[in-house]
Amino acid sequence: MTISYSDLRRGTVIELDGEPWEVVDWKHTKMQQRAPVLTLKLHSLRTGKAMERNVPGNQKLTLAAVDTQEAQYLYNDGDHYYFMDLRTFDQHTLTSDRMGDALHYLKEQAHVHVVFYNGEPIALQLPTYVDLQVVDTPPSARGNTAQGSNKPATLETGLIVQVPFFVNAGETIRVDTRTGTYLERVT
Repeated sequence: MTISYSDLRRGTVIELDGEPWEVVDWKHTKMQQRAPVLTLKLHSLRTGKAMERNVPGNQKLTLAAVDTQEAQYLYNDGDHYYFMDLRTFDQHTLTSDRMGDALHYLKEQAHVHVVFYNGEPIALQLPTYVDLQVVDTPPSARGNTAQGSNKPATLETGLIVQVPFFVNAGETIRVDTRTGTYLERVT
């Protein structure tokens, strides 16, 4: 299926040079007495690379045939991460280079969406936020509660985020997977 630039949205997955690319941002420029130009900022679903590409503004773009399936993270054996499809109970494997930043938010038994391209698992879609336990953080000192002050906290997955002073080791916090920032303390 093809679309024009007017149907393009952030998050749309298109196919360029036989590879699936997610549109991060786009800009259509039309100058007087020149052909229109479409500038695309893209993120590769297969390799994780980012690129910017200019294409003719009137060129039709091909939507990539990607499919997402809900899966549960089971375990890893070093470089390979194993997921179980929740409908068919099939297991799918992704290598750590295809996981990208998802490794920082992934813990066993977590539910994620595995992205398939031509029947092959190529990437993960994480939920918007995850709840992770604080493993280590400096203790709060009395009087150290100024507005906007933060301290580093190491989470159970190894991710380090800035948290408010009232958060202590052993507590569970909610982290935004898009930005890697602290959202709230979970009770």
